[in-house]
Amino acid sequence: MSGLRQNLDFLLHDWLGVASLTTRPRFADHSRETFAAVLDTCERIAREKFAPANRTADVQEPHFDGECVHLPESTRAASDAYVASGMLAAAQDYDLGGMQLPCVIEMAANSFFAKAGIGLGGHMLTSGNANLLMAHGTEAQCRVFAHQEFSGRFFGTMCLSEPQAGSSLSDILTRAEPDGDDSASDPLGPRFRLRGHKMWISNGEHELAENIVHLVLAKIPGPDGKLVPGARGISLFIVPKRLVDLDGDLTGERNDVALAGLNHKLGYRGIPNTLLNFGEGKYPVRGAAGAIGYLVGKPGDGLRCMFHMMNEARIAVGLGAVMLGYAGYEASLDYARGRPQGRPIGPGGKDPSQPQIPIIRHADVKRMLLAQKSYVEGGLALELYCARLVDEQHTGDAQAAKDAALLLEMLTPIAKSWPSEWCLEANSLAIQVHGGYGYTRDYPVEQYWRDNRLNMIHEGTHGIQALDLLGRKVVMDGGAGLLALAQRINGTIERASPHADLHPQATALAAALQQIGAATKAAWSTGVPEEALANAVPYLQAFGHVVLAWIWLDVALSVDPATPAGQGRLAAGRYFFRHELPRIDAWLAVVRTRDDTCRTVQDDWF
Repeated sequence: MSGLRQNLDFLLHDWLGVASLTTRPRFADHSRETFAAVLDTCERIAREKFAPANRTADVQEPHFDGECVHLPESTRAASDAYVASGMLAAAQDYDLGGMQLPCVIEMAANSFFAKAGIGLGGHMLTSGNANLLMAHGTEAQCRVFAHQEFSGRFFGTMCLSEPQAGSSLSDILTRAEPDGDDSASDPLGPRFRLRGHKMWISNGEHELAENIVHLVLAKIPGPDGKLVPGARGISLFIVPKRLVDLDGDLTGERNDVALAGLNHKLGYRGIPNTLLNFGEGKYPVRGAAGAIGYLVGKPGDGLRCMFHMMNEARIAVGLGAVMLGYAGYEASLDYARGRPQGRPIGPGGKDPSQPQIPIIRHADVKRMLLAQKSYVEGGLALELYCARLVDEQHTGDAQAAKDAALLLEMLTPIAKSWPSEWCLEANSLAIQVHGGYGYTRDYPVEQYWRDNRLNMIHEGTHGIQALDLLGRKVVMDGGAGLLALAQRINGTIERASPHADLHPQATALAAALQQIGAATKAAWSTGVPEEALANAVPYLQAFGHVVLAWIWLDVALSVDPATPAGQGRLAAGRYFFRHELPRIDAWLAVVRTRDDTCRTVQDDWF
């Protein structure tokens, strides 16, 4: 059994107790054995299909021949294997071809694919797209589009950003106008013609599936023909690459969606990243220009609907960042055990007649490995904890579901951003452990770093997550979410304090939690958002480190110290408390004082 699989078993069963979920009606057909079978299958497919294709996808970038985007054949084979596994519908009802798996098991199973070849297929977007439609679409939209995505016939995207707008979605200019007098009565939903340009669209054009279902944000003009300014004017539309009938079968008509170009990326090269033109007339449909789209939800509800997918995507991004860090950690650990260099410090340490020792015996290499272990295993625990909250939100009793939803809302910015920063740092340390070899393509660690660098940017940049956390999450409902999280953390502190070996960590975490509370109050003490939010990113970093310290302390309560694996987990936890948690002092100092250095600097000073 692989190291990752052993760790997943520990986290799922010894720590999170996921077997208890099988007492709930939705998961009653499952058992620890069926969960294990899913993990075994996904680990095998990832090993046999994804891992061999990962380097090929990196060096053979997607290319466009004027009509189609081409990917290596190994990418198609990996994608087909994923579709055949049923994982696109893993959490869906049986009557949709799903397995009714808990989200936490689905997340654990997908970790194997993210680790083996994160830039292959882009299936996260497809399942997220379909889940959004299941939540906000009509019965016909679900049947014709979402169900086909769950089966793998169709793949999905999310089309938000535009060249002039980027992350500022309120400034998008894509227009959606009713398509004729009968547009309101279309069985697939009110029908519109879209015109505009979208950028940074992952999997926007490919031949891996029969069709691509684009979810597009656009604005419906008002009676005066002008676009409604701001976010309240944004609506959401289904814009398929190829038009379909009411049975989900292709009609043979190409929609007016054209590829404008491919972005050439630092990493994550297995998934084509595209610029798309909607309604430019390259593929006029039904005698007119304009891409045909179907309204999802109500006019003006676009962002509310889209954030259903965005929040799900943010947890998946966090998991992807963790697993890239995990891949680098395992590679550098293996390298450190087999690479002889140097001799022990002390008497005779410089004697060239003595044999060299593996570099893992050097304290600084152990430091780099412990740092990676604390980041990636702690990050994995965080993502699985969040997935467990999703299950509680959907299948727990009313109060448990409400509590889980509030806690998940608080943790989502951390679940996305913390692994994106610190598991990227793990990849950097993996390169360092390899030395000069790590900087070459002879070893995989340089690709892991390049792939992981995207995760601090997409699905909401680090700065956006920080503004969300300090500007909205910790102050919403009078601080109800922050209080709920503090209560969970204090519960762990109370359970850990009686243990002599964990008491120092419990004490340190209690002090860190008090610092977070004090810094939050100080940041908002003047009531001026510009002052409070100027140091939102340091606040995010400190908040994330406190959350991860809590996760490590909670995990430690389930560890068996009599095993090497248990001792390794305890050592990683100690490392995090002694080497990482003290960083929050500097981060929170600028938050408490509302330091104006970054806010007041003038552009001509640069």
